[in-house]
Amino acid sequence: MERAVITGTGAITPLGNSTESFLNNVFAGVSGAGPITRFDASAFKTRFACEVKDFDPTQYFERNESRKYDRFSWYAVAAADEALKMAGISRDNIDVHRAGVIFGSGNGGIETFDQQLIEFAANPTNPRFNPYFIPKMLVNMPSGVVSIRTGFRGIVYTPVSACATGNTAIMDAANYIRLGKADVMIAGACEAPITYSAIGGFGAMKALSTRNDDPQKASRPFDKDRDGFVMGEGAGALILESLSHALARGANILGEVAGTAMTADAYHLSSGLPDGDGARRCMLLALEEAGLSPDQVDYINVHATSTPVGDPGEMKAVWSAFGDRSSLLISSTKSMTGHLLGAAGAAEAIISLGAIQRQAAPPTINLENRDPEIPAGLNIVSGVAKAHPIRVVLSNTFGFGGHNSSVILKAYSA
Repeated sequence: MERAVITGTGAITPLGNSTESFLNNVFAGVSGAGPITRFDASAFKTRFACEVKDFDPTQYFERNESRKYDRFSWYAVAAADEALKMAGISRDNIDVHRAGVIFGSGNGGIETFDQQLIEFAANPTNPRFNPYFIPKMLVNMPSGVVSIRTGFRGIVYTPVSACATGNTAIMDAANYIRLGKADVMIAGACEAPITYSAIGGFGAMKALSTRNDDPQKASRPFDKDRDGFVMGEGAGALILESLSHALARGANILGEVAGTAMTADAYHLSSGLPDGDGARRCMLLALEEAGLSPDQVDYINVHATSTPVGDPGEMKAVWSAFGDRSSLLISSTKSMTGHLLGAAGAAEAIISLGAIQRQAAPPTINLENRDPEIPAGLNIVSGVAKAHPIRVVLSNTFGFGGHNSSVILKAYSA
């Protein structure tokens, strides 16, 4: 069976619009939160988010062409472009029939939906709809647009598993490569949910922090004063290749997808199992596929979104699977990026690769008063990044509907 290696990454995030700027800010402990500028949020209970900043779609599209796509598709194209350039891949130097795109999203073109609904409500007796309304909104459009732009004509589709989507895309792409059905896959996810309906809807669920007086302190996983997650947005893209293909073209190999897994809680629409059993099983299955034992994992990038219920449930699962190991470092980078929803797993896979490359674990910021429900023996990196030998990283993302996903990345060795 083929091995799936990573040869390029691309990032559009609240902390930078390239892999390098993104990782530099993550490892420096920078918060991406601030007041919402995308729309007038003054009437909302939550008036801040982690927005992508200084993004210009005309760097990637002609102006008229950019109007055909929703913001989430803009982010996907930009992230994929960077990843392809880093990998040194184009339609001219690979077999496009063995190259594909698996790019997911949890919410799709929700900004387009909001805009069209507002326009309709303003003039319901004379409804006029944008002819691009449907394709702009469709959740599969980023995969399609990236395929059209690259000319990749192999496996192209879009997974949707709420906030587990990014990991799902990586898992599927790696599996197609392992099975010999593709040489190259662009795997990733994108999201642009800083909109009226998403902020209003998640706010109605009481899922969002309302710390409007201090947005940069609002995302505080594991802290006893946390009050919900901070909405984020962006995209992450990874180039996955079969090892034989990467070696044949002399590619720079950044790391390897060693193991992946998904499980279901079969429990609740928006909450995980209180004892974290679904998450525990998922992590152990990923380890089994990777041929690794729990004591071989050096760092876990946990899902922990800063919600009162979710954080302790996941950490109980980690404790159950890994036990009392002070050498196992743990952090939640959502304390800086906010929650990118469906794009979280893709962005956090890039962070996980960064931990291997930089031999350091990024911090959890804003952890001032540790929740006593978090098992005391777990070593959470707090405040500043911590230098540490890191060869194997596990990254978790979990989604509404009971979706659990774990991806294990490791340093490449022949």
